[in-house]
Amino acid sequence: MSFDTLTCPGCGAEVRQYRNPFPTVDIIIEVAGGIVLIERKNPPLGWALPGGFVDYGESLEAAAVREAREETSLAVSDLRLLGCYSDPARDSRMHTISTVYVAKGAGTPRAADDAANLAIFRPDELPERLCFDHGRILGDYLERKLEGRS
Repeated sequence: MSFDTLTCPGCGAEVRQYRNPFPTVDIIIEVAGGIVLIERKNPPLGWALPGGFVDYGESLEAAAVREAREETSLAVSDLRLLGCYSDPARDSRMHTISTVYVAKGAGTPRAADDAANLAIFRPDELPERLCFDHGRILGDYLERKLEGRS
């Protein structure tokens, strides 16, 4: 268990501050034979799956639906779990654990919130500059598609 110690400003006692990974979600949104990716507005810059942090009191599924809407303006349905990704180095800013979903998108895609741009990429034409571990995630997704499991 990892923790740091803090000093209580009231009594001066040492208090443990536990350090835990942050839960996040990422969504592979299937639209018109392609996959929706966003170009990030904030560092790290590059192309990424839509996603973000899970709010306190929010389920993973609700977070995925919310993040999809916030970043792509799309409504998602048929949410299916792809997997969980927990490499402590997957995000250079902090330790995150991402639960990744695959979903069908409906509506008019439009970049919003943390997205500077949005594009739909065919699976065989994904951009080279992908953020975080999204290249690995998309590789797992495509492998399962070829096997007929996703």
